[in-house]
Amino acid sequence: MKIHDLKSRYADGFTPSKLVDELYQKIIDWNDPAMFIHLPEKPELLTLAAAVEAMPRDLPLWGIPFVVKDNIDVQNWPTTAACPEYSFIAEMDAEVVRLLRAAGAIPIAKGNLDQFATGLVGTRSPYGVPRNAIAAEFLPGGSSSGSASAVAAELCVFSLGSDTAGSGRVPAAFQELIGWKPTRGLLSNRGLVPACRSLDCISVFTNSAADALLISQVVGIYDATDIFSRNVTPIGEIGSCFRFGVPKSLDFADDPDTPGLYAAAVEQMKALGGRPVMIDLTPFTEAAKLLYEGPWVAERWAAVGDFVEKNPDAVFPVTRKILEGSKGWDATSSFKAQYKLREFAREAEGIWGNIDVLLLPTTPRLYTVAENLADPFVTNAVLGRYTNFMNLLDLSAVAMPAGRARSGRAPWGVTLAAPAGWDVALIELAGRYCGEPINSHRQASQRIPLLVCGAHLEGLALHWQLVERGAVLREKTRTAPVYRMYAMPANGSLPPRPALIRDDANGAAITVEVWELERAAFGDFVAEIPGPLGIGKVLLESGKEVPGFIAEPRATVGAEEITGYGGWREWLPEK
Repeated sequence: MKIHDLKSRYADGFTPSKLVDELYQKIIDWNDPAMFIHLPEKPELLTLAAAVEAMPRDLPLWGIPFVVKDNIDVQNWPTTAACPEYSFIAEMDAEVVRLLRAAGAIPIAKGNLDQFATGLVGTRSPYGVPRNAIAAEFLPGGSSSGSASAVAAELCVFSLGSDTAGSGRVPAAFQELIGWKPTRGLLSNRGLVPACRSLDCISVFTNSAADALLISQVVGIYDATDIFSRNVTPIGEIGSCFRFGVPKSLDFADDPDTPGLYAAAVEQMKALGGRPVMIDLTPFTEAAKLLYEGPWVAERWAAVGDFVEKNPDAVFPVTRKILEGSKGWDATSSFKAQYKLREFAREAEGIWGNIDVLLLPTTPRLYTVAENLADPFVTNAVLGRYTNFMNLLDLSAVAMPAGRARSGRAPWGVTLAAPAGWDVALIELAGRYCGEPINSHRQASQRIPLLVCGAHLEGLALHWQLVERGAVLREKTRTAPVYRMYAMPANGSLPPRPALIRDDANGAAITVEVWELERAAFGDFVAEIPGPLGIGKVLLESGKEVPGFIAEPRATVGAEEITGYGGWREWLPEK
């Protein structure tokens, strides 16, 4: 069930009240008592539907039903975090729920979860194990298990999860969904029972990238009353030619099927215009270890430790063992771990300079429910191998389906990741990957594109000149194969600069970036460009022409030709 399909039914005279009646019966027929922790009686849901029917029909989510993970508050409903003794009645909606309701969406139930959002499996709840809606014997994924199962079973259009270590991505992989893990702080966490408060993200499950994009536009609102909320400006665009990171080494934990599915995903990315770039994933995987082997695990104790100490028997045994193991970190160890994380983050920054997006297995392998229950700790740890580092390193991510394993019985998925702020670009790329091209219609009518190819590239010596003028990255791409590049030597206060000259007969494709500037800022920037450089139209590999740096022929005098390197950044290490 997708938003577009439901809106089409509404256009034909269907109503939210009729939908609630239909869904309630469908939930009864589905017969999974472990999926929801709180399912209101039908009259209450019909009252919510009637309230929406009185709202303007042009609201973006008018009449769209959603499920809320039961560590997120819905006014007058219990919040349990999958611990009955912890339960309380929420006095108000979580901010994200409030925004969704204001847009016309209808909450219909609270979804089950791994208790206190501690787990990636979906089996750590006293309310039972929600059934994987596609492959019943396999794990539903956690901790947002009920939320994902409800969408996969088409009992709602979308759902809210939360994601600290992968809880908004692993269930998406196991139930053939889009799982959007936003940039940290993009969505308000007000009204969320924290797991690791400095890392938590409320996440979204949908059946389509287009739905995820629409929901992101509704909920991605800065909340000044949430101290971890921040203004996140969408940056970046992944065009028809892009670079995607492929780890040199991956550990699939001896799964017989997932290596082949990942290889197929790489080929599909290449078919979309992606150029694979082999990378060393070590800084990412080493950072991941800090989440459960470092002081951040103590943040879970900060969230619920007082309750656990007072009510030890109320806590699910596996969960209690993890939480109690988080005690004992001193301040010195915590600071040392933060320094280590910064080292890994700096190493990762170097990798992002060479790629636009990272393609990873969401999980190394698949497990059945029985396999997990036989070995609950090791199986959970394996599932987090390629998810645990993302919030620590401040990345955005979108999980998406990537085929089925076990002779077509069990879904599996891959994840696109990029730095903070690339959420929209990732959702759009996920749409292309899943065969549903979408466009966010980001308005650039008041901005002028500017192609840069040298010292103004992101992270290089003159990039500050773009930053101080408020430039926004549109895409990292390449020129058409009709340019030659020369390195002009340093001159006074000016660092070495590239000279891009068109030569249709002997040219090559050159790596470039396209930024956008407000008109006044563009004019100010261009006015300060010293000769023999200037601005002219540059032809991209996609066939588009954009304003960008070009050079007069005299720029080649005394300059080194570096065309063969394919770009300025590629040449710099050889300088």
